[in-house]
Amino acid sequence: MYRVCFVCTGNICRSPMAEAVFRAQVRDAGLDGLVEVDSAGTGGWHLGEPADPRTAAVLEGAGYPLTHVARQFEPEWFERYDLVVALDEGHAAELRALARNSGEAAKVRLLRSYDPDADPDDLDVPDPYYGGRQGFTACLEMVEAAVPGLLSEVAAALDVREAG
Repeated sequence: MYRVCFVCTGNICRSPMAEAVFRAQVRDAGLDGLVEVDSAGTGGWHLGEPADPRTAAVLEGAGYPLTHVARQFEPEWFERYDLVVALDEGHAAELRALARNSGEAAKVRLLRSYDPDADPDDLDVPDPYYGGRQGFTACLEMVEAAVPGLLSEVAAALDVREAG
């Protein structure tokens, strides 16, 4: 099993969106039983809450199912996950600070680093929380552009594990 956790600020907008999109693509690639997908926030402001209604609406409109309860990333989770995917540089920095060693810190990656068309100097997925629906739609577009590259890396890692 290869385990991936997406992380944003409160785990109600960007990371549940990335989780839903990636889970759908994992399923479509036939990797359902081989890849576990989760999400969390760096903070606990929304613990136990569902995804933001705008996130849910944009995902539903695009055909992505979502069942979600917000949670906060804990340092010991690094042991559980193979990859911890941050939605912006701030999240990546917070996660690396939580890491207890360089191996754990190396598991942290930015989602848009998997988008070959993304500007390497601006890999953040902007937080749509304080804006309107258009920000959530733009967030979904960025997530959808990056997820195929991430899926390719995960599939390659699974091939290496099976060969080893």
